[in-house]
Amino acid sequence: MAVFLAVVDEGDFSAAARRLRMTPSAVSKIVGRLEGRLGVRLLQRSTRSISLTAEGQAYAESARRILSDLEEAELAIQPGAEPRGRLRVSLPSAFGHRLIVPMLPNFIGRYPAIELELDFTDAIVDLVNGDADVAVRVAAQSDSTLITRRLAPNRRVICAAPAYLERHGVPERPDDLEGHICLGITSRGGLNVWEFDEGGRRRAIRIRSSVEANSTEALRRLALAGMGIVRLSEILVGPDIQDGRLKAVLTDCNRADAEPISVVYPHRRFLSPRVRAFVDFLAEQFANPQWEERGGESG
Repeated sequence: MAVFLAVVDEGDFSAAARRLRMTPSAVSKIVGRLEGRLGVRLLQRSTRSISLTAEGQAYAESARRILSDLEEAELAIQPGAEPRGRLRVSLPSAFGHRLIVPMLPNFIGRYPAIELELDFTDAIVDLVNGDADVAVRVAAQSDSTLITRRLAPNRRVICAAPAYLERHGVPERPDDLEGHICLGITSRGGLNVWEFDEGGRRRAIRIRSSVEANSTEALRRLALAGMGIVRLSEILVGPDIQDGRLKAVLTDCNRADAEPISVVYPHRRFLSPRVRAFVDFLAEQFANPQWEERGGESG
């Protein structure tokens, strides 16, 4: 399995052989014997490249989980074992750059044997199938296959650039949004439902967005350019509001704490020491009241 995955990762038998300190012919024979035992072709070979077959893709995903579980089982029974190995972390794009990245030098200094692989995306990655080991999410979690550890409340702010508000007016009530340009996000439709408190009752309005993007950072930049009204985390737009580049609106009725900031990871019989180290580190950082200040300064 390890040899096969090395070929998949390197995309070449010779490169995999150098990584494993084996000969290319030995690597090729091992993969050939594996295919013979399984009775299927795992790799499509050509003179210039190799690619996975459908069976090879499925086998590679299972092999990664098996080898990862084996490694984690061995580490879990070693008292005081140092967290090590590659840790794949999924982060929301703008939030990850603005808040999590400034924390990472301390994490790397504390755990030098962990190799971080960061994936910045506003899409929800499949942790159970191995797309990442752990993820930070700015959303309420309902997936029973994942363990969720809440880090902090997420205050959302409705805001727009002063230039936009001068042209289109300031909305005084939620119904006024009907006549405004609203900026929506494509990757998570739930974020296009804006929640309000009106007369002691909760009200949810699904905005009709005139402009959409799959990145919260792109939405922030569009709002700064005067393109419309946006609802984003205070972590992202707080510095812009403080500096006057954006102005908060509907503050008296906006339900600010709609979703928490959480770190999530799949249920595992043996929790990887590197996952545990990362989760505990984030919890420690968010427990420190200075984390909000770092988020603002990084903007």
